[in-house]
Amino acid sequence: MEITDRFSLEPRPIRVSEEVLEDLHRRLVSTRWPADAGNGDGYYGVKRSQLQELVEYWIHSFDWRRSEQAINAYEHYQVQVNGVPVHFMRKAGVGPKPVPLILSHGWPWTFWHWSKVIDPLADPAAFGGDAADAFDVIVPSLPGYGFSAPLPNHPDMNFWKIADLWHTLMTDILGYTRYAAGGCDVGALVTGQLGHKYGSELYGIHIGSALKLSFFNGERGWDLAAGRPIPDGIPESIRSQILQMDRKFASHLAVHVLDPGTLAYGLSDSPVGMLAWILERWDRWSDHKGNVENVFTKDDLLTHATIFWVNNAIETSMRIYANNNRYPWTPAHDRWPVVEAPAGITFVGYENPPGVITENRVKHFLESDRAPWYNHVNISAHEQGGHFIPWEAPDLWVEDLSRTFRGRR
Repeated sequence: MEITDRFSLEPRPIRVSEEVLEDLHRRLVSTRWPADAGNGDGYYGVKRSQLQELVEYWIHSFDWRRSEQAINAYEHYQVQVNGVPVHFMRKAGVGPKPVPLILSHGWPWTFWHWSKVIDPLADPAAFGGDAADAFDVIVPSLPGYGFSAPLPNHPDMNFWKIADLWHTLMTDILGYTRYAAGGCDVGALVTGQLGHKYGSELYGIHIGSALKLSFFNGERGWDLAAGRPIPDGIPESIRSQILQMDRKFASHLAVHVLDPGTLAYGLSDSPVGMLAWILERWDRWSDHKGNVENVFTKDDLLTHATIFWVNNAIETSMRIYANNNRYPWTPAHDRWPVVEAPAGITFVGYENPPGVITENRVKHFLESDRAPWYNHVNISAHEQGGHFIPWEAPDLWVEDLSRTFRGRR
C-alpha cells in the first residue's frame, strides 16, 4: 500500500525559486578570487585552476532544472517530526513483501548520494535480482541538511537525536511496526544508534563503517589520534599512511568540532567558498584514481553543491560534528553487543587503516575493540570504492545490504 494511501501524505516535488537561483548566479559572477600562488600541487588546498573551471561551468553550463527533474522522478515529502522539519525521498518497493528501509547519508553528502541504489533496492527484479529482496526505500535529508533546512529552533541536533527522530518518523508518522536501516559516515552513527536503542524494532542495519557510538565523546573528539604521537620504529610505509590519513581528516574534524560557526559566515555568503570546502572532501575522500570527475561529473558535483546552497544548509550541516561532541552519546542500555540489531558492514579498500590491506580488513576489524560493539552478521571488504560507497560502488552496496537482510524478513 502506498504511503499516500495510508497516511494522506501529499508528495511535494522539489522546486527552487528563480529568485534563489538568480541570487546564486550573481554571487558566482562577482567572486573575488585569491591569488593561490605556488599551489600548483594542491599543497595548500583546492587549486584555483580546478575550482575556477568548475565555477565557470556552474555559471554558464550547469542546469539545475535538469537536476531537479531527475530528483523529482521520485516522491518527495515534507513533514514535521517532533517539531523538526524533515524532507524525505521515497520509492515504493516492487515485490511480494517489501521491507521498509531508511537510509541516512553523511557529510558533505546529500540525500541524492543514495540515488544510484534506490531503484535496485526498491525493484531488484528489474535489475536481475530477486523480487523477494525488495525494500520500500525512505531517504531523508538529515536535519539541517538539504531540504530539511533551515533548522533555527534546534541548534543542538546531533546523530543520536536524529536517530530518535527517524524512529518516530518510521513508526508514528509512517506507521511501520518494524523496519530496516542503512547509513554511511555520520549516517552510520545514526543507523548504529537505531540498532542500539531500538534494536528490537528493527530487522537489522547495514552500515558503511563500524565506529563506536562514543567516537565523538571526550575532550579531544576532534583529533583522530586523541593526542597520541606516531609510534617510533614503525615501517616508513605505515608512517606515511598515518600522515596521509591525518591530512585527509584533520582539518575537517578539527574545524567542524571546534568552531564550525566561524567558518560558516564565509561559506554561507560565498557559494565559491562553500564549494571549495566541500569539493576538497569529495576530492580527497573518493577513490577517483587521480581525477575527481571519474567519480563525480561536474553536473554531479554541482547538483550536490546547489542542494547545500539553496537551503543555506552549510552551517547547520557542519554543526552536527560539534554537537556530537558537545552533547556526548550515552548508552540507552548496558547490554552487549551495544548495537543489538543484526548488523551488516561494508568496508572499502580506499579507507583501509594504515598497514592493513583489503584482504585482511575483516580480520583486522574482528580483532579490534570495535567488533564487540556490533551484532555483526555480514561483513564484506571490497577493493573498489571510496568514502561515498553507495555512489562509488552501488552494485556492491546493494548486494551487501540485501544479503544482510535475507532470512531476516
